This record gives sequence, C-alpha cells and structure tokens, in this order.
Amino acid sequence: MVTQSKSPSERRAHLVRLAGDLFAEKGFRATTVREIADAAGILSGSLYHHFDSKESIGDEILSAFLEDVLAGYREAVRDTPDPRTAIEQIVRSSTANLSRHRAALTMLQNDWNYFSGQPRFAYLRTTMKEIEQTWIELLERGKQTGQFRADLDTRLTYRLLRDILWLPTSWRSSATWSTDQIIDGLLRLLFDGIRA
Repeated sequence: MVTQSKSPSERRAHLVRLAGDLFAEKGFRATTVREIADAAGILSGSLYHHFDSKESIGDEILSAFLEDVLAGYREAVRDTPDPRTAIEQIVRSSTANLSRHRAALTMLQNDWNYFSGQPRFAYLRTTMKEIEQTWIELLERGKQTGQFRADLDTRLTYRLLRDILWLPTSWRSSATWSTDQIIDGLLRLLFDGIRA
C-alpha cells in the first residue's frame, strides 16, 4: 500500500492545530517545543524546519483568529447601516469564529498579559481596539436613532457583551443547546430582555 505523505503546508497546518490544542490545554508559556514535537511524533529540531520559534506558532494561531473576527465585523458594518442588524451579524459571525478558533481564544484569555507585553504581538492591542470601537460606534448609533436606550453605557455594554460572547466556547459541545440556539438566546436577551 502506498501512503501519500502530507505536503509541507498540510504538515505545517497539522503542527499548528496540535500546538494550539496544547496551548489551550496547558497555556502558551507552559507548553514546550518538545511537547509540541512529541505530540506530532517528530524530533524537536524538526519543528524548526517549519517555525523559527514557539512564538511563530502562537502568532500564526492568533493572527488567523483575529483576521477572521475583524473580517466579520467589517462585513457587518459595511453591509448594513442599521445598528441592530449589524450587531446581530457580528454576534453570529463572532460565535462562528470563536467556535473555529477555540485554541486562540483560550490563549488570549489565559496568556493575554504575556502576549500583550511582547512587541511581536503588538497587533493584538490594535485589533482589540478596533473591535471595541466597532461595538461602541454601533451602540452609540443605536442610541441616536432611538433603537437603544438613551442611558445605555456603551463601553460597559461592550465589555459585558464581549465577555458573554466568549463564554459559550468554554462550554465545549453542549448536548442541550445548539450553537444557533445559544446565539438566538443571547440576541433575545440582548434586544428583548427578560421582562414579560
């Protein structure tokens, strides 16, 4: 039986997935290059054929995640002038991206202080600022158009919603609720509240 070996790009993607799983499980700083290589079944030195450092792997994971998140935000803002519709679109795209990039989200949650202090990861602060600004602008526009309450604290609302959006990804797979049910529940809670 002839076995086809993986192409360099497939091998690289496989190593990134393995490393991401380890970073999410153990933490970025606690995971060693040796552990990544062991999980891949290769020697530590072989890992350096694909990446110059552990930080390069982390960079690839985080930048891919944030590029996807920002693409969803930018598309939502570009596609609709209506703040509520744009927020709904952002919630849906964010949830899909967070589900696809669980390792990156866990890395950010667990090792934010490390990453944000490294010059290589300076883009994290810039990206997070753009995400925050998008939310605040949409919430402010909704206040101005009368869609949202006039007394809404937009910065506080953004922080609460951001953290709520990140929570379901830590629930793992839920046998009780599908991802769509969770999103719909969040949007109903956000826009309709719990009052009868």
